Amino acid sequence: MENKLYYQDAYKTSFFTNLVTESTDIEGRPYVVLEKTAFFPTGGGQPNDEGTINDIMVLNVEEVVGEIRHYLESPLGKNKENVFGVIDWERRFDHMQQHAGQHILSAAFDQLFELKTIGFHLGKEIVTIDLDTEDLQEHEMREAENLANQIILENRPIETKWVTEEELNEYSLRKETKVKEDIRLVIIPDFDYNGCGGTHPHATGEIRAIKILDIEKQKKKIRVHFVCGNRVIDQLHQKQLVLLELTRLLSSPEKEMAVAVTRIIDARKELEKDLEAAKDQILEYKAKELLSSHRSQNGESIITHVYQNRTIQELQKIARLITIEDEQAVVFLVAENEGRLQVVGARGKLVETNMKNLIQETLPLINGKGGGNDSFVQGGGEALISGSELLNILLKKASIY
Repeated sequence: MENKLYYQDAYKTSFFTNLVTESTDIEGRPYVVLEKTAFFPTGGGQPNDEGTINDIMVLNVEEVVGEIRHYLESPLGKNKENVFGVIDWERRFDHMQQHAGQHILSAAFDQLFELKTIGFHLGKEIVTIDLDTEDLQEHEMREAENLANQIILENRPIETKWVTEEELNEYSLRKETKVKEDIRLVIIPDFDYNGCGGTHPHATGEIRAIKILDIEKQKKKIRVHFVCGNRVIDQLHQKQLVLLELTRLLSSPEKEMAVAVTRIIDARKELEKDLEAAKDQILEYKAKELLSSHRSQNGESIITHVYQNRTIQELQKIARLITIEDEQAVVFLVAENEGRLQVVGARGKLVETNMKNLIQETLPLINGKGGGNDSFVQGGGEALISGSELLNILLKKASIY
């Protein structure tokens, strides 16, 4: 492990070393392998470090077949004698805070409620752990958060130790280690003992704080969303900006915000109801208007119309209203909507025209699809012909059926 400087000193932000290999992977991405490195590679739920090597951006770091590959924005060029690496410290320290915070929060859930962590993800903004349970109560979440923050406040040391598999029996591990050699323990004395290959601060106080944001129920597990350290401040800042803006827009104090928003939602629901009722009245009027201007053919009422920008649902409502009112009606309604045609066909109870056969023969003319039954059909397709032309075709076919 001597070549992994991040294990010797997680606070190391720059280093000199020698180049071992410069190459490209199968995707053509340039990378270098160094004699030693302070760049942490992706692993154990923790993302890789970023930074520069000889002023060239390090885009990714991965451990591949035992070697640490530093993927660069471009090849090193001529200067390969002296390799100088610089770590993006802000990113590194953020990962140290989040990863150590995860250890503490997982240990808190384990100690208080015997809830094991079975998954961990350190994202760009949010950290998550998956708990081996199908239910998590509000008081359990708060108690675990309080204990975690108490451990942080006590500023306990965070120690690391390399042990053999035989030596593991000396420690009360929170979970069994996956590796069998080069085992690295991260220890918070009298609180948490855990095998881990990530980077961590020297003491819990550097984590600053832990805040649980939300929980998400998944299949047979609960996912806990949280943030640590500087991310807590960032989250507070973002939420405060939103809250202040809402306070201004709603003219309501923070404590009454939920009541104000509920009032707006209820009012919107009432407006939507009124709007829907008004739309239904308009459609009823349209149906009566079409009925009053229909033409008869062989005792049947043939009702057709071409609309602009009406939904298929609106066409269906009008057609149903007409066939309920006139049981001898045959209705064909078409809507021209931004390069597409929507069509509805319906017949009253006293009409024998097979609407299903009719629509199935017509829709291929507009590369369309649709369905229905013998008395009521709908479909849509491309506007390869006009709405009026489509109606004329339907009327001709209807005369056959």
